[in-house]
Amino acid sequence: MVAVAGVGAALVMTGCGATIDGRALPVSETGTVNAVDVTTTPDAGDESKPTTTTAAPTTTEESGIAGFEAEVGECVQLGGTTTDASIEEASCGTGESNYKVIGKAARSDECVSDADNYYAESRNGVELGALCLDIDWVVGGCMDVGTGTTGPERIDCGDTTAVDGVKVVAIEQNADDVNACGAGSSGYVYPERRFVVCVEEF
Repeated sequence: MVAVAGVGAALVMTGCGATIDGRALPVSETGTVNAVDVTTTPDAGDESKPTTTTAAPTTTEESGIAGFEAEVGECVQLGGTTTDASIEEASCGTGESNYKVIGKAARSDECVSDADNYYAESRNGVELGALCLDIDWVVGGCMDVGTGTTGPERIDCGDTTAVDGVKVVAIEQNADDVNACGAGSSGYVYPERRFVVCVEEF
């Protein structure tokens, strides 16, 4: 389970008297939502579980979300809690980066259905825009996807303190089944966009 929790922040607009609240991951019974599930073997029959609705993604020209202009393909560090999320610019593939921007939407429920997460800002309960996010997967790199407090975290491969450490061994395009990773492999399946992140667990 990939979760966002910990220290968060709210942006205050000067001159308007309104507070802009950051939000990520819809709240469930456990307070978090799974990213796509890891299947244990290709024959296990497990399928990914999207975190948002299946509405088509919509691009918005809303600028200033998160206090910086994040473009599709750029990376961020997402932290905070589900209702008080924080987000900062980060270079892709670095220790600070845990998500990549895959789209922009007017509302979080318009993100592609198999996105791992989103960051949305709202004023007086009305969403001002959202960044649709995937984990910043890097082939050959490792992530702890089970930290539970700050979301996925880039780690050294083989880190024995990892809660749920995975090493990315391949990203298979035009696939919607973990069988693309080979017999006995594990993977994160993104069925709507048709790719699989193949991993080794440690």
